[in-house]
Amino acid sequence: MDTTQLLKGVLDAAVLAVTRHEDGYGYDVVRRLRAAGLSEVGDASVYGTLRRLYTAGALSTYVVPSEGGPHRKYYAITPEGKRMLTEQRTSWQRFADTLNLLLAETPAPLTDPPSQITTASHPGSPSHTEDKS
Repeated sequence: MDTTQLLKGVLDAAVLAVTRHEDGYGYDVVRRLRAAGLSEVGDASVYGTLRRLYTAGALSTYVVPSEGGPHRKYYAITPEGKRMLTEQRTSWQRFADTLNLLLAETPAPLTDPPSQITTASHPGSPSHTEDKS
């Protein structure tokens, strides 16, 4: 399975998660994501995500001088970033739970779970009622 499209949908959460534990400069964040198992993540995607999260107020930056090379811009998660990560963690868990039910070898009976992802009701679903008037 090509995970490229899946990765695009969760890269914000992944970057926030690795910076939650420790501040990092761009390539350090890339390295930690790859070490965590996201080997397909591209440098440009991560750098773009870092910039976008900084602009959104989820990350702050500071520069650390380096004697052996260029200065490094470090990224640190902000309170807004922690809030966003908590929200994304909850959304991801609901999505993963739903997909796990759908992909299970022995499917569970379909009921209206308390954490529905969509609000649409379809004919034949337990929550669908037709207007007979």
